[in-house]
Amino acid sequence: MATPISANKAELLAIATAVASEKMIDKSIVIEAMEEAIQKAARARYGAENDIRAKLDPMTGDLRLWRVVEVVEEVEDYFKQIDLKAAQKLDKDAKLGDFIVDPLPPVDLGRIDAQSAKQVIFQKVRDAERERQFEEFKDRAGEIITGVIKSVEFGHVIVNLGRAEGVIRRDQQIPREAARVGERVRALIMKVERNNRGPQIFLSRAHPDFMKKLFAQEVPEIYDGIIEIKAAARDPGSRAKIGVISHDSSIDPVGACVGMKGSRVQAVVQELQGEKIDIIPWSEDTATFVVNALQPATVSRVVLDEEEGRIEVVVPEDQLSLAIGRRGQNVRLASQLTGHQIDIMTEDEASEKRSKEFAERSKMFEEELDVDETLSQLLVAEGFAELEEVAYVELAELASIEGFDEELAEELQNRAIEAIERQTEAYRTARKELGVEDALAEMPHLTEEMLVVLGKAGILTLDDLADLATDELIAKKREAPRRRQPEGGLAGPAPRRPQRTEDKGGVLGTFGLSEEQGNEIIMAARAHWFDDEPEAAPVTEEAADAESSQ
Repeated sequence: MATPISANKAELLAIATAVASEKMIDKSIVIEAMEEAIQKAARARYGAENDIRAKLDPMTGDLRLWRVVEVVEEVEDYFKQIDLKAAQKLDKDAKLGDFIVDPLPPVDLGRIDAQSAKQVIFQKVRDAERERQFEEFKDRAGEIITGVIKSVEFGHVIVNLGRAEGVIRRDQQIPREAARVGERVRALIMKVERNNRGPQIFLSRAHPDFMKKLFAQEVPEIYDGIIEIKAAARDPGSRAKIGVISHDSSIDPVGACVGMKGSRVQAVVQELQGEKIDIIPWSEDTATFVVNALQPATVSRVVLDEEEGRIEVVVPEDQLSLAIGRRGQNVRLASQLTGHQIDIMTEDEASEKRSKEFAERSKMFEEELDVDETLSQLLVAEGFAELEEVAYVELAELASIEGFDEELAEELQNRAIEAIERQTEAYRTARKELGVEDALAEMPHLTEEMLVVLGKAGILTLDDLADLATDELIAKKREAPRRRQPEGGLAGPAPRRPQRTEDKGGVLGTFGLSEEQGNEIIMAARAHWFDDEPEAAPVTEEAADAESSQ
């Protein structure tokens, strides 16, 4: 039996209960911290080399202290070992190899010991409290939470969430919104991270999901799943757009979100400091959704380029400024909402652009296929934009053009193939002059034209290519903005040839390579690195037996 230490049992249990209740942690954690503190104090009194244990009974408050020693034949460590004869005085059944308890006399904690014990308890409780806070908030990302502003530090708002603190960073605040200490504030929990100083809870009032959650609180149909917010875009504090759809044909999604006399949307607007919100019916048809997203502007025509994810929108002259919006806000939000880059242009600009493209393509066909102007224009009018399209289209489709026959179609295809071969040979010659090694030509998806671009960028060997990340190779380059187009627009039926771009993005960013193709190119270029590694020698049966016997 271990000897009880003189202590006020009721006081110990009362302290443990009070601390556990205040910090909202398990009482057993506080008792464990007390035991650890007593052990530390006892080691300081009896020697740190001793294996001293303490046990506080959570029901009775009995606190016991003892030393654990091992029974050995010859004692080498007097702090942790005991001989058999001495051990049998403590326990008559003791035998060699046993661990027995050696009761220790009561200890009176001095001022220093008590202070040390207090620090141990506080640290243990603090760690448990931080873990409890993290467990409480770790799965709540995406929820709206209400707190009280505690302080504003370097522009970041610290929010008291009751049992934890969150931070609204400067870039996640609504611009020009005044944060006053003591005011209540609602925010979206973006993420929760573990940290040595406790859980870091990052909040946001500028994220589009914050607006979505506010609508879910104000519109029961959204909460019930009858109406769904399919997309949202915000210019925090200024303007926002949401695309909504109803899964019940009898319910108007826009009307339900607006509410009687605008009561529902106004509640969200007030929370967002007067942010104007356009509620737009969502549509699976991209062109229809784009037209809706550009409200209140009227759209004349929409041309999609699915391959590039670009949309050309044509508007009347008097609607141009309305479609673009102040500082490009309307078209920027519409672009974010639809997930496509949008190029706004007037009827005159669209006509001028089409005429220019028509003339360029006609001239290209006229020169490369050695045909007259009428025939080249006819090809362009039928939708042909590149030599590859003429060369590899079904012969019957080409022959079906009015005024064409099978013989003419076959001749055009032969000339197109010859023109492609001439271009390829010219690129091959240019590539070799740049010093691009032939091994790069064996990489998948790379054409001679692409190799010339790589050579001009200084990528001449397999190692040069292998050192690139996929984004550095294929990330799309952003086109230089055209006149009257603040948002970097996109033209509809655009040619696949590289267009004028700003010096941003991947080396081959204008060729439309997918991420999967980019990865395949990089991995193929790196394959020779692994070929150079020496192969492991085969393990013989004798070697395996020798290794297992060691």
